[in-house]
This record gives sequence, structure tokens and C-alpha cells, in this order.
Amino acid sequence: MTRHDEDFYNRPFGFGVWAGMLPFFRPYQGLSARLAAMLVFGSVVDALIPIYQKFIIDSFIVPRAAEGLARSIALGAAMIISAMIVTVIFARTAIKLEMGFSRDLKKACFVHLQTLSLSYYNTTPVGYMISRVMSDTDRIGTMLSWGLVDILWGAGYILFSVAAMLMLDFRLGAWLILMVVPMSLITSWFQTRILRHNRAVRRTNSRITGAFNEGILGARTSKTLVIEDINISEFGDLTREMYRGSTRAAALGAVYTPLMLMFGAFAVSIILVQGSVKVMGGAMAFGTLSAMVTYAISIFEPIQRMAMIFGEITATQANIERVLSLLAEKPEIVDAPEVTAIYGDSFDPKRENWESLRGDIRFDDVTFRYPDGDENVLEGFNLSVPAGSCVAIVGETGAGKSTLVNLVCRFYEPSSGRVLIDGKDARERSQLWLHSNIGYVLQSPHLFSGSVKENIRYGRLDATEDEILEAARLVSADTVIAKLPDGVESDVGEGGDRLSTGEKQLISFARAVLADPRIFVLDEATSSIDTETERKIQHAISKVLEGRTSFLIAHRLSTIKMADMILVVKDGKIIEQGTHAELLRGNGHYKELYSMQFESELIDGKD
Repeated sequence: MTRHDEDFYNRPFGFGVWAGMLPFFRPYQGLSARLAAMLVFGSVVDALIPIYQKFIIDSFIVPRAAEGLARSIALGAAMIISAMIVTVIFARTAIKLEMGFSRDLKKACFVHLQTLSLSYYNTTPVGYMISRVMSDTDRIGTMLSWGLVDILWGAGYILFSVAAMLMLDFRLGAWLILMVVPMSLITSWFQTRILRHNRAVRRTNSRITGAFNEGILGARTSKTLVIEDINISEFGDLTREMYRGSTRAAALGAVYTPLMLMFGAFAVSIILVQGSVKVMGGAMAFGTLSAMVTYAISIFEPIQRMAMIFGEITATQANIERVLSLLAEKPEIVDAPEVTAIYGDSFDPKRENWESLRGDIRFDDVTFRYPDGDENVLEGFNLSVPAGSCVAIVGETGAGKSTLVNLVCRFYEPSSGRVLIDGKDARERSQLWLHSNIGYVLQSPHLFSGSVKENIRYGRLDATEDEILEAARLVSADTVIAKLPDGVESDVGEGGDRLSTGEKQLISFARAVLADPRIFVLDEATSSIDTETERKIQHAISKVLEGRTSFLIAHRLSTIKMADMILVVKDGKIIEQGTHAELLRGNGHYKELYSMQFESELIDGKD
């Protein structure tokens, strides 16, 4: 759980939290006004029915008269028909409000996720984010369109009913009003505890969603490791925890509802006893007693309904807190306002102000420490990479080879010092401008659902099919396309699961080439490709990288011999730098790595 979650979860219940939803509610003020009008009209009609009942009893039933009965029945029918029409309009309006509000809230969460830095995704489970964007927003939309509407209708009905009861008989009406006081105190006591349990349930639900997501994505690994029983045990612990929290909340609700029913029955008894005495004494008409009993029975139904909805509101507050905590997350890397004014942002780029990028990069006295680290990875680091140079970064797995690349791409920013792009501090230009000039091929490539052509075209959306095919040919991805049943139109599946890792690597490489970036980053880009295809790609790389600044994060040292500069990383720090020949002459860590790999390749060759 993030620090923002802790802040929200520790708050007491209060509608102040709901104020965070007001910006999403404003576009629907017209619908809300229509809904309010329908609610007022409907509650007035419902509150008038006992008065109509009193009129029928006193005017026709008690005196056994029939004159004017037809007109009175027609009036009653008109009231019922109007109530039906209002209900239909009300339902249609509430559905529009629910769907629109949920859509806007989902969109806001998704858009906000696009603005967050990579560090957020590195520390936040996928299932946790999915739970917020999907289930939390749906629950909030439902509550705002139906739950609060029920409360507003109930409040309106109670208000008009109380006014009618006081006019019919002030003393009996006052008795009913007094019943509301203990009901309010009981509701306050129960709501606090229900909220606490529901918050725990929502937190557990997020963990269950995350575990479910990991179980699906890691199904192959689980089967090969034969850890299904461990997964089931851990998942069972989570579901039992959610079961306990849910049953505790339900138990509180099970006690609360009978208490409300008891107060309602007590109120009706008072009306019947005292009203009957008044009727027999001639101090009250029989129709008035009938109306008062109807009010006594009907007024507690909306109170009970409101109490139930209020319990759901306490649960929904946890959903709102979670969504607000997501929207409260701030990206760690943010463009300055003056930069955004010139270059625009990701959603409104001002491309006409973008300069062309040559690719000259310089680290100027850079010190860097990861946000969650306790020591500097770089300290007073200086490095000049002329435009068009090729820099290779080597080291054992986990040595910290991606640190420099993360700083160049501005996925992180220096703790002190500057990273200069074409002689200008990277922070003086927009992230979008920089990222639009970077081609990044990951060790574990990701493909989006859709066709091969669509995935390559993400590199440049206005590319023609000929340009797409040429980019594929340049990196030997055309051999992959030729094997697929529908060629370039073949569906790659979710995450590219219909292709092998090597095939996905080639497609992602073609996508990067199509973007025609000025800076290329290849992160173990050939690690999942067979030797023959690697030779083809190495030949293509020499052409693709010509005239571009490039960074090669490599494990196979044979692939980086021609680099203009090689940086050797160990334990998160750069310990050697130079050309291949210089580093071999230095008899340092690079020579040790190279010798070990060379011997390994000789052994593999003999085998």
C-alpha cells in the first residue's frame, strides 16, 4: 500500500472525502438537476397518497357515500400514472449518470496512469491498479447515481411526510419524530464499524486481484516449478481473510436491521394505541388515523433503506479513497511549467516548437542515487558521448547496467549535476520531445494485442505499409512474418503470446527502426535470438545505428567489439571505460569477463 493509501484509510468517515468526486460530477449538472426535480416530484406524490387515502375514507367509506367517487378515483389514478412516468424518467436519467460518471472516472484514472513515472509501475502491483480503475470506479458510479439518489428521495419523502403528520396531529407526529433520535445514534455507531471492516475487505480484494493476475501470467512457471499447492495455499489465506472481514461487516448489518425494525414496530404501536383512543373519543377522524398509521409504517421504510444505503456508502468511501489515492500520486519526473508552455505535454504536444536532435550527450558532474537506495550509484561522474557514437555497457547480471540509460532517457533524474542533450540540460526540454527521439528495444519485448503490422506501426503511426515491411526486412523480421498464416496481418495475441520471445524481439526491433530515432538503446536486444539471426541483425545494426547515438547494454561481449566506448559496470558503479582494445590491454575486469566468455564459447563449440 502506498503512503497516500495510508493517509486516506486513516481518515474517519465523512462526506468531505466525497467532495473529491465533484470535478467529475460537474459535467452532469443538467442530468443532476433533472434527477433532483424528478425526486422532489416523486417524493411529494408518494407523501400525498396517505392524504388521498384519508380523503377517500372520510368522504366516501365512513359516510357510505358514492357521489363524486368516480372523480376521486380518477384523481388517484392520475397520481399513480404520474408517479410511474416520473419513475421511468428517473431511471433513464440515473442510468445515464451512472454510465457517464463511471466512464469519465475510468478515463481520468487511465490518463493519470500514463503520466506517472516508471518508478510507480516498478513498486505497484498490476492487480492493484486494475482493481482501482475497474471495480472501484464502477462501485462509485453506482453509488453516486443510485445510492445517493435513494437517500435524497428518502429524505424528501420523510420531510414531506413529517410535515403532513404534524398538520394532521401534532402530538402523534412529534412521537414519530422522537423515534428518529435513537435511530440516528445507532446508525452512527454501526456505520463506523462497518466502514472499518469494509476498508479491510477492499484492501484484501486488491491483494486477491493481484494474486489472481500473477497466477494467470505465471501459470507456466508455476507448473514447471510444481508450486500449484503453494499458490492455492496463499490464495486461500487471502480469500479466508476477505471472508472473515465480509462476514463481520455482514454480521453488523444483520444486527442493525432488526433494531430498525423494532423501532418501526414500536412507533406504529404508539400511533395505533393513542390514535384509537382519540378516534373512539371523537377527537380524531378515522381517515386521519388511517393516514397516520400509513405514514408510521411507510416513513420507517425509507429510513431503513437510507440506513442500508448509508452502510453501502461507508463501504464505497473506501473505493473513493483508493481512487483518490491513485489520482493523488505525483510523477517523480515532471516538466517545468515554462518547458510545458513551449513544448507542450504528452496530451497536447507543440511539435512546431521542437528542435531536431543531433544526439550529443554529456554527463556533467552527475551524482545519482535511486529513490529507494541508500548509496550513490554514480558520484561526480563525467562522460562525453559525441553525436553518432556507440557506447556499450557491460557487466554481470544485476550489476546496474541500465542506470546510465535510465538517466539519458530521463526515466530518472540526477541527484545532482546535469545530463546535457545537444549542450542543453535535459530538464530544459520536454520528456515527450526526448522520448520521441529515442528507440528502445527491451530484453523482454512487449507487443500489444493486434496484428504484426499494427505493432510495428506504433513506431510511427503515419508509416505506410511499404515502410513497415522495409523496417521488418532490415532487421530480418520479414522471415518471421513469412511464417505467419496471415503474414503482416496476423494477430500476435495478448502480449504477443502467439510468438516466441525471439520473434517478439524482432518485431519490436522493427518497430524501433521504423521510428527513425536519433538515439538508439538496445537492452540485451539479441539475447533471445538464435546465432544465425543474430548475425543478420548485427549486420543490420551497423547500418541502422550509422550516424545515430546508441547505447548497447550487452551480455555477449562479442557483439560490442566495434563500440566507440565500452563502460564496465560492477556493483552499480562504472569501474572501467575505453575501447575494446584498450580494455583488453588494461588487464582489468573487462578482460576477465571477455576471457571467461571466450572460453565458454570454445567449450560450446567443441560440444
